[in-house]
Order: sequence, then C-alpha cells, then structure tokens
Amino acid sequence: MIRIVLVDDHALVRTGFRMILERQADIEIVGEAGDGESGLAMIKKLAPDVAIVDVHMPGISGVELTDRLRRSHSTTRVVILSMIEEAPFPRRLLDAGASGYLSKSCAADELLHAVREVASGRRYLAASIAQQLALERMSATQASPFDALSARELEVALMLASGKDMGEAALALNLSGKTVATYKYRLFAKLDVKNEVGLTHLALLHGLLDAGLRGAHAELIART
Repeated sequence: MIRIVLVDDHALVRTGFRMILERQADIEIVGEAGDGESGLAMIKKLAPDVAIVDVHMPGISGVELTDRLRRSHSTTRVVILSMIEEAPFPRRLLDAGASGYLSKSCAADELLHAVREVASGRRYLAASIAQQLALERMSATQASPFDALSARELEVALMLASGKDMGEAALALNLSGKTVATYKYRLFAKLDVKNEVGLTHLALLHGLLDAGLRGAHAELIART
C-alpha cells in the first residue's frame, strides 16, 4: 500500500487529488495539509511513502519543504505539482530533493503513474519538463543568473516575467503585496535589471518563457 500525504493550500485541489487517488486499491491518503508548515509537520509525524506538494503555499514554499525533508533525512519521497514548467524551476526542486515533478495540467493517469514510480524508488518527470532540462544541460555554457535567486525570489521573478503584476503575483503566491515588492527589488538587484521589461528580456535570453509568452513579450520589448 502506498501511503500519501497531500499538501496544497486549495481545498478543492486536494479534493480532486483525493478522488483520483483513493479509487486505487494500492493507494491510501493518510493526511492532508493546507500550508507548508503544517504539511512538513504532518509528513514528519506520519512518514508517508509519498507527499504530493504544491509549490506556491502560505508560509514555506514547496521548495523549502522539500529541502527541509531532505536535510532531515526523511524517507518520504516528494512529488511536486506546479503550474510552472520552465527550467530552472524544476531543476531547483530536483536539487532540493524532489523525486517527481508534474504540471497541474497533467492527466489523472500520469499522476497515478508518477506516484507509483516515485514510491518504487525512481524519479518521474513529465515529458515536457524532462525535455527542457535535457536541452538546458546541452546548451548551457555558463551558469544562469537566475541560479543566484532564492526559491521565493525565483517564484516572483517568473511571475513578473510572464506578465503578471505585483498584485497578481501576491495572490498567486499567497504573499502580501509588500512582501512581493521586497522580493521584486531584491531580485532586480541580484539580476542587475531596472524594471519588468529588463527582467522579461533576461528571462527570454535564458529560455524561461514558453513559446506563447516569448512572442507577446518580444513585441513589448520592441515597443519600449
């Protein structure tokens, strides 16, 4: 039996996962948490085989939760679900100790397959994410400046680079507007950019935007 803890701040999302997973004879949901801190405590207490963790949560993020589990030598294997597929974010999570990474748009069958693969001791990456990471390794001639950002700074950077304003980023990341502003100007300093246009341009250069966003932001940059 594969014992699972769900960690996601959206109750509806957890309900959907539970409905998919509990139909399986070899899977048991042993706990749920709505934020990173309580999720981390629950995982340490229950020691499930697998934790399915959202990246963007109140308090500690999925990246920090995963890293803390790794440093505590937990045997629980983490599967991350996120709306962000672009490298280097998946790579950051794998470096933190995640065993699986899926987009929230994945099919139910892929979620089940990933859980079983990870529970058996293997890693699982969605095909699109694995391809991005492979291309990144092949084309990388130097470290990305985004590697210097903390997990939260990287989350904010990707939100802003994809066209969201600070209010939208704050809502998506469950942070206050003031906190997002602090991260914004800190990451601007680290990346040596002056504004969102410069951030978007840098993200384009390092392949952090998908094809659809590339065209829209390239037009914005051209007009600026």
